[in-house]
Amino acid sequence: MPRPLRAAAGVAALGAGFLTYAGLIEPKMFTLRNFAVPVLDPGTPALRILHLSDLHLTSSQTRKQDWIRDLARLEPDFVVNTGDTSSDPNGIPAIMQTLRPLFDFPGAFVPGNNDYYTPKPKNPLRYFLPDKVGQLEGRARMPWHELAAGMAGAGWLDLTHVRTCVDVNGVSVAFAGTDDPHLRKARYSRIAGPADATAAVRIGVTHSPEPSLLRAFAGDRYDLVLAGHTHGGQVRIPFGPAIVTNCGIDVRRARWLHRWDEHMWFNVCAGLGTNPFMPIRFACRPEAVLLTLLPRDVVRS
Repeated sequence: MPRPLRAAAGVAALGAGFLTYAGLIEPKMFTLRNFAVPVLDPGTPALRILHLSDLHLTSSQTRKQDWIRDLARLEPDFVVNTGDTSSDPNGIPAIMQTLRPLFDFPGAFVPGNNDYYTPKPKNPLRYFLPDKVGQLEGRARMPWHELAAGMAGAGWLDLTHVRTCVDVNGVSVAFAGTDDPHLRKARYSRIAGPADATAAVRIGVTHSPEPSLLRAFAGDRYDLVLAGHTHGGQVRIPFGPAIVTNCGIDVRRARWLHRWDEHMWFNVCAGLGTNPFMPIRFACRPEAVLLTLLPRDVVRS
């Protein structure tokens, strides 16, 4: 075989191998990440928060549903869902059945952009454009209000533009959440103001880790912000950063736990799903995150 044909055949084989792995294998390699975060007031007992995001559930994804249900074995103190729960306008019964074991634990949620509008095919180059939202006129809406009512009815808190303080196993936890920043629905002014200083920890919750929102939470002295949206980049350079984040956060902080400043941390969960029209992941396994909140003084010692 002539050398150019051998080279072309090699490139084709590599491409086929990439698509097979990224499309059929890695998207099903569900992973639990564990991080310890030193954010509690001194003397406070540790808290375990299960951070879920970007489930993008459809009725047919039984393997993912089973994996999510099994997370109840962790017996977290609290569950936080940072949005993009559904990719199926008819999927509410399957979603509620999937989350039912986790409803045994207190929890909270906010919406993501895909909770509002049905998925559609997207040109991957759009992720590199300033306007990442695209045309919404004429898009079919998702039944978000019904899903939110279902999760709230099961006992979880809807933190959409809400500030509240919750007793979690005897520990006072202040929460504040926003609507989806990606669709420009977030109105931080509705929850603005110094975080509750009497709480043992102060946690912000939002779908997309936009730097402007992170700055606002930090300015109000929140200790930790939980977000998702990025899918960790979904396709990453192996052992390197994401290629694109689909929001304002930089590619090196597209997933996992990071410091924002000397006081505040933020965790970006890379999520468990994908857009159903782009169901690939590479060097970025689907994940849930178990955060163990620890007192600041214990970590320093």
